This record gives sequence, C-alpha cells and structure tokens, in this order.
Amino acid sequence: MLAPSAVHYLPILTTLLSAVFAVVVLRRYHARGGTHLLWWGLGIFAYGAGTLTESLTTLFGWQEGVFRAWYITGALLGGAPLAQGTAYLLFPRRLAHASAALLSLAIAAAAVAVLRAPVDASLSEAYRLSGAVFTTQEVRMYSPFINAYAAIVLIGGAIVSAVRWAGVAGQRHRMWANVAIAIGAILPGIGGASARFGHVEVLYVTELLGLLLIAWGFALSTRERSAPSPAMQGAAG
Repeated sequence: MLAPSAVHYLPILTTLLSAVFAVVVLRRYHARGGTHLLWWGLGIFAYGAGTLTESLTTLFGWQEGVFRAWYITGALLGGAPLAQGTAYLLFPRRLAHASAALLSLAIAAAAVAVLRAPVDASLSEAYRLSGAVFTTQEVRMYSPFINAYAAIVLIGGAIVSAVRWAGVAGQRHRMWANVAIAIGAILPGIGGASARFGHVEVLYVTELLGLLLIAWGFALSTRERSAPSPAMQGAAG
C-alpha cells in the first residue's frame, strides 16, 4: 500500500471524540464519585489512546514503538476497563475488587509480553497495523482471554440492564441506553476480529461507530426523567 486511503484517517476523528467523551465521564466522576465512572473514564481514555496510535500510523507510517503501544491499548485495553466499570455496577463489591485485581494483573503480564516479543518489521505495511509482525504467536494468546472477559461483562451487563429497565415506567430511555452500549461494545469486537485477518480498515470503522453508540447510550443513561422504582435502585444505568 503506497498511501493511506480515506478510511485510514477515521481514527483521528475517533481520537478527538474519545478525548471529549473521557473528559465528560471523568468530570461526572469528580462531581458524583462512583468507582464505575472512574473505570469508564479510564476505559474511554485507553480507547482514544489506541486510536491515537492508529492516527500516528496513518500520518507518519509504521513505527515499532507505536505498533507495540497500539497492541497494548487496543488489543488489551480496548474494552477491559469499560467492562470493569460495569462490573462495579453489577457485581458485589468484593467480587468487583477481586476481578479488578485479576484483570489488572493479566493486562500487566500481557503488556510485558508485548513489549518483549520480537517483531519482524519487514512484515509490516506502511499505513496498516497488524499483529502479524510478531515472530512468535504466544503474545497474541493473551488478548482473547482478556477480551472475552470484557465482552461477557460489558455486553452481557448492558443486556441484563436493558431487560431490567424495560419494565420500569418512565425509564424506557435507560433500556435504549443499554441497547446502544451493547451494540457499541460489539462493533469494535467485530472490527478486532477482522483486523486479526488483515482487514484493519473494518476496525477503524467499527471503532468510530462503537464509540458513538456508547457515548449516546451514556448520554441517555444519565438523562434525568421520572424517578425509578425502588426495585431498580442500584441497577446499571
């Protein structure tokens, strides 16, 4: 590939939107507290860091350091912090703390493996990122387990919450918020699977669409309408 196409510039827009979204979430955390908001804010920040590495690759070409940062922020941190935020809403406190500790250890171990894994730069493409440049596939075995946890908790939690809110009068917007979040979480996963087969452009599109849906879901979930029933207090918004 001699030059980047229009789709390769999408991560620049995604990065800018992620920065704004992260500030919104972290400001809400500062104003209201809530461990889930802290994890969500960190998750959106990591999401934007991943698309930033994609943006740098589009603008300046493939670089080993940027590639390793992409793999850590994208493959390892793409959805895990967001999922952990949902865990703090849905899990008992002790279980949420335990899962956060285990997840952090798993990500740290995987990140060290990524930084130490040998790469063959001759396998890289000028404006496309792919894990195919790793000369050992062991490092690529970490991400499926971390992403499986992220998918189960983030997508599953959103679906469970959507079902809960569906029957609460005056709170239907929260149901749609969780539907949007679930779909928004699924899309980057589809893009990530495509990227593993060399179609990184699909990832760039689904990252942007996924972020927009998650942001819309967050906006809906924080919109104040009529008060929920006592049975719904504490349920995931």
